[in-house]
Amino acid sequence: MLMPVLSSLVDAHPQVPHDLALARAALDRGEMDQAARHLAGALPHAPTLPEIHELLSRLAADTDRALDLFPLEPHAPAGRVAAHAHLLAAAGRPEDALPLLAAASGHTPAVDWAGVPWVSDPVLGGRIDPDALARTLMRLCTAVGDPAPRAAATSLRPYLTVVRHTIDAHGEHAMLLGAGSALARRLGEARLAIDWATRGARSRPSKLGEIWLGYAFRSAGRIPEALAALRRAVMYDPDDLSVYADVAATLADLGRLEEALNWTERALERDPRFDCVVHTAHRLRFRADGDVAHLIALADFARDHPDDTHEHTDLDECCRDTAWLSGTPAGLSRLPPGRATVNAEPSGDAVARLLRVASDRWPHPPAAYDRALGLVLVEPWELLAMLGHPTVAGAEPRGAAEIWACLGLLHHGTEEPWLDSGRRRLLLGLLDGDVDRVTQAALFALVTYAWVDPAARADVAAVVAGRFTETAGGPHARAVAELALATPELDRPTRELAAATVRVPVVPRQRSRSYLLRWLKK
Repeated sequence: MLMPVLSSLVDAHPQVPHDLALARAALDRGEMDQAARHLAGALPHAPTLPEIHELLSRLAADTDRALDLFPLEPHAPAGRVAAHAHLLAAAGRPEDALPLLAAASGHTPAVDWAGVPWVSDPVLGGRIDPDALARTLMRLCTAVGDPAPRAAATSLRPYLTVVRHTIDAHGEHAMLLGAGSALARRLGEARLAIDWATRGARSRPSKLGEIWLGYAFRSAGRIPEALAALRRAVMYDPDDLSVYADVAATLADLGRLEEALNWTERALERDPRFDCVVHTAHRLRFRADGDVAHLIALADFARDHPDDTHEHTDLDECCRDTAWLSGTPAGLSRLPPGRATVNAEPSGDAVARLLRVASDRWPHPPAAYDRALGLVLVEPWELLAMLGHPTVAGAEPRGAAEIWACLGLLHHGTEEPWLDSGRRRLLLGLLDGDVDRVTQAALFALVTYAWVDPAARADVAAVVAGRFTETAGGPHARAVAELALATPELDRPTRELAAATVRVPVVPRQRSRSYLLRWLKK
């Protein structure tokens, strides 16, 4: 009996054999609470391991309060929830157990919670109510995201089997077919998603059925059919503005940008603050003309409306792969030897904190500002001391440390009005001299602050415009131009010149001295 147990444990998480040994010993002593705690701890690491389920069965046989040993209070650990589900299934109530197991899958989608025999048993399909299963699937879809993480494709597939068995037992059920389609689409099963959504829309025509069908077609790259389905959804409910946003996004995918923008304008006339439409409209406007003002307006809207109906990724998508909007540019300037701003030595703790947050990528400037918040625990003089310090200057990714040190300065003295603040004065003090990584980092920190504080925008725009004017036509013009294009409220002539500079190679020439910036720093 010992060898099969050892053979099945050999690939388990290192903690699992220890937990099982403790659970077994606790059962032998009659300490049911201890046994339950160890089994719930082992389940997340090996949710399909036979030995765990054997011990759960023994626990259930030894006490009539086995379910009470795995209470389901709010925020209960996933292992405890799964254990409760398995005991319900063993007691002949798999239809009550499945929503609990799905909740565990929603918490950690990559864990194979559902890879157990009772989930794939056709008997479950006959017992479970199709409406209840549809609701369970919709909650699961919301939890795992769209698309689901790649690592979750296999572990979530048993839920598709449950849908098949339930349809076989109960016949065509529009809500279940639609919810099953939504999960299949998230798992990369585009053909199955289209099949189920088509059958659902045919079984019971509705707005939601057409939306599910439109999403299924879109996931398969069949954009014209997706657009047709979404247009039909609008006809069912002309007041659902979220569908207008879907239609607009689909038209944009077809390259029909002007029509797409017309749909967003129609929706905004009805409700100028409807979050899905606002996010889509700003994204498509930016796609149309490339003006960063649309993204700044979107960031302002997101900041002022933290209670949006759901999480949006439009700002992230628009900023992706754009210099300074989502990370450092490929041609980040070198850092001259001996470039240091102060002669104090930073502490080891300060260096460690800086390197923990330092990265050459971020979703968008406000996200970079938020990420730097932890650097409020590092004194400003230490942040300055790390600019050009050998410990951080050579750290990978190159140039990131300087950027985050400057972003960290933004979180000091935040109670001070911007124009009279120490953080502004320190950053302006880093701009003099030739353009290098410290100069660029300081400029980016100023630009980032302008994104998050509208009151600072006119000042920062003047600073960036002045610095760009000084470098125009010189060897560092492109480096400053990329920052200028990310700056809120920059005047149009400067923005147009910066755009032309980024597109056209510059002729090197000697840069003039920084008289304007010296005046600004006073």
